Amino acid sequence: MTREVDYDVIIVGGGLVGASLACALVDQPLRVAVIEATALRSGAQPSFDARTVALSYSSRRIFDAMRLWAVGIAPSASPIERIVVCDRGHLGALRLDCREHGTDALGYVVENRVLGEALLERVSNAHNVNYLCPASVTGFSRQTDTTTVQLVLEGEPKQLTTRLVVAADGGNSAVRKLAGVKAWQVGYGQTAIIANVLTDAGEPGVAFEKFTNSGPLALLPMIGPEQECGQRYALVWTVRDSQRDEILSLEDEAFLARLQQRFGQRCGRFVAVGQRFGYPLTLLRMHQQVRSGLVFVGNAAHTLHPVAGQGFNLGLRDVAALAQTLVEARTGGEDIGALRVLKRYAAWRRTDHLQVTAFTDGVVRLFSTDNLPFAVARNAGLLALDLVPPLKRAFARQAMGVMGRLPRLARGLPL
Repeated sequence: MTREVDYDVIIVGGGLVGASLACALVDQPLRVAVIEATALRSGAQPSFDARTVALSYSSRRIFDAMRLWAVGIAPSASPIERIVVCDRGHLGALRLDCREHGTDALGYVVENRVLGEALLERVSNAHNVNYLCPASVTGFSRQTDTTTVQLVLEGEPKQLTTRLVVAADGGNSAVRKLAGVKAWQVGYGQTAIIANVLTDAGEPGVAFEKFTNSGPLALLPMIGPEQECGQRYALVWTVRDSQRDEILSLEDEAFLARLQQRFGQRCGRFVAVGQRFGYPLTLLRMHQQVRSGLVFVGNAAHTLHPVAGQGFNLGLRDVAALAQTLVEARTGGEDIGALRVLKRYAAWRRTDHLQVTAFTDGVVRLFSTDNLPFAVARNAGLLALDLVPPLKRAFARQAMGVMGRLPRLARGLPL
């Protein structure tokens, strides 16, 4: 007979991935706690800032199935109807169009703040979800079928018991360090410069991914108050680490001139830029994503290069698969923290993790070199993708997150 616990699931990390898991478990027969370092609705949660995220088509279906899309997210979401992928200085290009795939969009651009507000609104009205914040985990220990979590909540030490700890606390996961779980990590020697920019002649609904010798440069279409006088974009500009400080310190006019020279005239003239941020880029994979009573999701389990915008979408599919695994185990009378249950989840997610990691890492390494044979090969590859329908469909389905065995939420179905 299993012992009574304070919570069935304790999620460590209330960012976009952790909050999404809490939302997925709303109204399920599970008691859920979210341990978050910042105060609720303080505006200081780093995942809920003014940056943007490119949601894949499957991510839209996940939020739709959680009853978040239509009211909380869709009014502020910018559809990506077409994607143009090209290689600076070469002729090869790939063009994707949502009409070729029978959808209204290939993906959507949404501000993190909008997602954060929608997620918090959902969980704040849930009877089975409790936010514990500001709080931090200081340790945990596993007994036969329960885990004891030590934490500091509002400055006071506290102890809770749970069936399952879900680490959703990002690439620098404190839970991973406390658990002594190994992770393989390598830096790309690149920094992502993130900002919102405005052009005088852009194309609504069209996203651009342009490869340069320092890394990819992406422009993602956004809606906003400036729309009547130009096109607003979320910029993700990959530069070498050695260029980071110089580019971030440029005055706005000089920054826009450098960006113009790098991207070209396809979207007209860059006329304004917002606040800029720089994030070092690394590839991280864990050797062991599950233990008895412990599972890692999102960036705590895998950190990717932002090329093609796959990182958060991969984490959201983690959420959908884990929620389904837990609900099915609970319905079948199994212990949701049992290793056999968590191994089923890990086996389910393994192929998706490997495919997306190999895809993003391979693309970055192939397109970040000026070596002539590589340049010829990659341009031939872009042309083949654009001209051969089966290859193009497979590439688009990968980008849309609809490959392989999908969880119910990712098919637009409730748990």
